[in-house]
Amino acid sequence: MSKRDYYDILGVARSADEKEIKSAYRKLAIKYHPDKNPGDHEAEEKFKEAAEAYDILSNSQKRQRYDQFGHAGNSASGGYGGGGGMNMDDIFSQFGDIFGGGHPFESFFGGGGGGQRGGRRVARGSNLRIKVKLTLEEIAKGVEKKVKVNKQVSCHSCEGTGAKDKSSFHTCKTCGGSGSVRRVTNTILGQMQTTSTCPTCNGEGVEITAKCTTCRGEGLERGEETIAINIPAGVSEGMQLSMSGKGNAAPRGGIPGDLIILIEEVPHESLKRDGLNVIYDLYINFVDATLGTSVEVPTIDGKAKIKIEPGTQGGKILRLKGKGIPEVNSYHKGDQLVYVNIWTPKAVSNEEKELLNKLKESPNFKPQPGKSEKSFFERIKEYFE
Repeated sequence: MSKRDYYDILGVARSADEKEIKSAYRKLAIKYHPDKNPGDHEAEEKFKEAAEAYDILSNSQKRQRYDQFGHAGNSASGGYGGGGGMNMDDIFSQFGDIFGGGHPFESFFGGGGGGQRGGRRVARGSNLRIKVKLTLEEIAKGVEKKVKVNKQVSCHSCEGTGAKDKSSFHTCKTCGGSGSVRRVTNTILGQMQTTSTCPTCNGEGVEITAKCTTCRGEGLERGEETIAINIPAGVSEGMQLSMSGKGNAAPRGGIPGDLIILIEEVPHESLKRDGLNVIYDLYINFVDATLGTSVEVPTIDGKAKIKIEPGTQGGKILRLKGKGIPEVNSYHKGDQLVYVNIWTPKAVSNEEKELLNKLKESPNFKPQPGKSEKSFFERIKEYFE
């Protein structure tokens, strides 16, 4: 099932500025908030959908990739992406920006905000960035890359809890395990209830009496993980993909960060990329250009045989349709353009020189301005028109 357009979800035009996007999301967040619609699965899905759209469109880089490549611009597979991997904890972390530092319902429903849900604080691991080098062939066809990533992982001794053993856990006496404390104050309008992070357990809901000796209570250690990255066809130099939850682990069983993958293109020995098209410079001698010939040229898919017509001029462009790069998230493919260059020898023998001098006197070897071929730039313009 394909995703809906992010602009349609928020109900804004594609030209909407940051203020309009934020305002539209704020209205939807309030309308579909789970605390306002308890037990309503459809409202919760709309709430998540709006949060994902805001996550992409409020970030200039993610928005640019989305405008250019669609949903695939911020994701490498269905398992990860710019917004597709968001959970409720990710979403509530946005409210500090949208609602001025607090959860919009904390005074009414007792909900937590800015990284906590239901009052209990949830830690989040940091993101990791890696570079992945791809050949032109891998870019054209898509590829799975397995990379070893050195990162923070859950401590093997305590399984990420940070405690020496199970008996070291105790429910926080201050907050009763909720991770938050509530305070009721009397005002001229009546009683007002506010919620804040528990100062004793720092919002975690539990206290550890004996810390793990391996990680010293952090629940983390350095480790290595082999990660399979499915890279779609058509990516380009500088594009960033993201895998949700594949970054550094979070302390004491929190939410892992994301893995950000930066694409690097490895130069091809004979082909050059120009957007979706692939360029090849073909060099032939003037004899073959005059008499015509057949030559093999390299392509992304192997060798291809092309015909050089008699009388071919230098600067002529031959097109191999569909032999270029596919567009991300599309069936459209570019072409391979073969630029014909006439190679001129720098040195000739006396016999060759004599032959060339005879040919020079022939009318067929004299330039004919009135019948000249179109210039290279005219051919370029005509091709793209």
